[in-house]
Amino acid sequence: MLQAPGLPYSLPAQYASLPKLTGRATVEFDLQKASGSKGEFVTKLGGGGSNTAKVQVVLDGYSAPLTAGHFAQLVQEKYYDGAVVLNGESSLYVGGEKSTQKQTPTTKLPLPLELMPTDSFEPQYRLPLDVGGGEYPVLPLSLYGSVAMVHGDSNDSDPSKFFFYLFDKAQSGLGGLSFDEGNFSVFGYVTEGREILSQIRNGDVIKSARVVSGAEKLVKGTSLTVSDDA
Repeated sequence: MLQAPGLPYSLPAQYASLPKLTGRATVEFDLQKASGSKGEFVTKLGGGGSNTAKVQVVLDGYSAPLTAGHFAQLVQEKYYDGAVVLNGESSLYVGGEKSTQKQTPTTKLPLPLELMPTDSFEPQYRLPLDVGGGEYPVLPLSLYGSVAMVHGDSNDSDPSKFFFYLFDKAQSGLGGLSFDEGNFSVFGYVTEGREILSQIRNGDVIKSARVVSGAEKLVKGTSLTVSDDA
């Protein structure tokens, strides 16, 4: 086991080379409407529109230290700057070559599925939760504006793709939970600009993303991004 200063538990030693977030941090996204779009972002009821908007996400390194740390390091390496948002049925997807026109970040180890059960004091890795059997995550997916990594291979998360989840309780399963609850590494929530999420359209752009607070909580790992000319 690997003791990460700032966390009340130890992490598996095999993940020593991965970035870690040993607390909470805030990431701010600067969004811009797609080129040629006639749409606008409206931030206040009855207020004027703009082709730009801001969204803030609080990352929870206490409950998802590896996933939040991996994401924070990608933000600091400007991987998501200029990324195009791709709309799904209930999610807004960002990352990957179709979104960023950049090569997929390389890691020495896969980014593992990371979930902390409510009855545990530390995360578990590469195992989904049995929600039907009464297992629930500390960071639930079933909240509007939850932020999680897309699935990768096997029980790992994709190394670059994440999504904003637009949870709709009217389309949920038993108990008012998402059918996908307990199957994705949730690592944060939109805390400012939640009203903007429903206004984001396919092709809108993340002009820039930056860590505006909590950067000192990030324990960096090996550089993740790949240069455009690699």
